[in-house]
Amino acid sequence: MIYFTVLIEPKAIEDMQKAINYYDDKQVGLGLKFERCIHDRLKLLEMNPFFQIRYKDVHCLPLKKFPFMVHFTIDEIQKLVIVRAVFHTSLNPQKWKKRE
Repeated sequence: MIYFTVLIEPKAIEDMQKAINYYDDKQVGLGLKFERCIHDRLKLLEMNPFFQIRYKDVHCLPLKKFPFMVHFTIDEIQKLVIVRAVFHTSLNPQKWKKRE
C-alpha cells in the first residue's frame, strides 16, 4: 500500500488550536476529543487522500462528531497531503479564498 505524508501548514495548526481551546472552554476534555478526531482524520488521509474536491484543487474531509472540515491539497508525485485549513462548516466559503 502506498502511503502519503501529511504536512500541516502553520495557519491550519492555528485553526486546530483555536478549536481545541474553544472546546476546552466549553467542557473539560472536549478539546482533547476534538484533537483525537483530527488525528484520526489525518491518519485516514495518509492512506487515502482522494476525497471530494471543493475549490479548484482543494479537497475537503469532514470531521466526525464536530462541524469542521479539513481543507487540503495533494501532491501525487511527492506523495504529500498538505493541510491548508481546518474550518468550521458554518464559516463563509469565501474565507477559503483569502488563504489561497
